[in-house]
Amino acid sequence: MSSLDASQLALPLASAPVRIAPAATSPLDPRNFSPEAFHEAAASFGMIPEWSRRLMARVVGEGIHDLKVLEKKASLSRKVVNAIGELPRLRLVDVQLSPVDNFMKLAFATPDDLVVETVLIPLHKPGAVSLCLSSQVGCAMGCTFCATATMKTRRNLATWEIIDQVLQAREIVQQEGRRVTGAVFMGMGEPFLNYDRVLAAAETMCCPYGASICGKNITVSTVGLVPEIDRYTQENRRFRLSISLGAATDEKRRQVVPVAAQTPVKDVIAAAQRHITSKGQGRMMLAYVCISGFNVGEDDARALGEVIGDMPVRLDLIDVTDPTGRYQPPTADELNTFRDALQRYLGQPVVRRYSGGADIRAACGTLAAQSIGKGV
Repeated sequence: MSSLDASQLALPLASAPVRIAPAATSPLDPRNFSPEAFHEAAASFGMIPEWSRRLMARVVGEGIHDLKVLEKKASLSRKVVNAIGELPRLRLVDVQLSPVDNFMKLAFATPDDLVVETVLIPLHKPGAVSLCLSSQVGCAMGCTFCATATMKTRRNLATWEIIDQVLQAREIVQQEGRRVTGAVFMGMGEPFLNYDRVLAAAETMCCPYGASICGKNITVSTVGLVPEIDRYTQENRRFRLSISLGAATDEKRRQVVPVAAQTPVKDVIAAAQRHITSKGQGRMMLAYVCISGFNVGEDDARALGEVIGDMPVRLDLIDVTDPTGRYQPPTADELNTFRDALQRYLGQPVVRRYSGGADIRAACGTLAAQSIGKGV
């Protein structure tokens, strides 16, 4: 198989029990659509665009879920309010704050009693927070350094379940006088295996009468599903795209990202090249999880330089975080030597990305719904 897409990959791994259907919600829940799709759905209930914009502004923009308050503030008719019905919420079951770097991890229970985790990332700009959002319960990609892959139950999140992570996180930071200014789909799950719901959520997040997060501050990350990368490119989405390689050679990628490695790395890079060419400017964001003694040697730097070629990139180096101890991050000497080699073979921007919240298992690759063990 030269390339892999979501239609060829069953969401659960063969050995894992799974619940596939996301929890149901109202047919007029503004959180469950892109803005454009919501206007169409609302029109079928006799709502004019002004009313549907007003409804999304109140539910998503202001976070109102009480139907009585909604009816009054949105000036909606009783008929429309009845059509909306109850708006379900995720249940916040655990909050952990790192005393080391102020990263915060939220654990939410879904209506079918599954748990997903969201991370609040403090930014350098005072009061600004970015969100690391989950798109699935568990993940079928099987990355060996990722705790989410070990979860036995897997399903896609509904669009409203993604948006409700944003709204509840926003409520928390607003109480502290802070604001949500960005979001990354780098939490639990492979976003491109839940493509339509993730992109609908992203469109609602950046909508001026939605969550009002600037589109360029929203990043969608994938381990390299080529047909979905091409679809994303063809649709000319406004959000940033990040591709996580795992390793520069097919042999090593098979060891750490076995499902994604069914697609040769050269095909992933070719899709990345098509994406950045379509943009006409900027650099392709590539993420690279650094593992001591495995993918940070001279040969790895040379292989990265060869496969990337002259494509403009920003390479983000991320230390592996593995509570099991199977994988270790590179030593300072290893990393410095690797970065020097990358400068010789790649000659492009290389950034060491900080993966915070390690002490509360909020760092990259450690989200695994630990609250399940707390009686949820």
